[in-house]
Amino acid sequence: MNDIGKILIGIGIALIVLGALFSLGGKLPWFGRLPGDIDIKREHFRFYFPVATCLFISVVLTLLFWLLRKR
Repeated sequence: MNDIGKILIGIGIALIVLGALFSLGGKLPWFGRLPGDIDIKREHFRFYFPVATCLFISVVLTLLFWLLRKR
């Protein structure tokens, strides 16, 4: 039962961080526009894939879950 509690706390913290990122997304001009994000604009076409942003979020979440697992 103790492990389930830690998992739920970890998911809750991740949701709080994700919610904060979404609410602050417009106020953080660098978030979603990092070097390494692919942005191709053509006349009637736009392709955007945030590679660096995805890696950044992955590293933050990995560190968060690693810290929670150590306790």
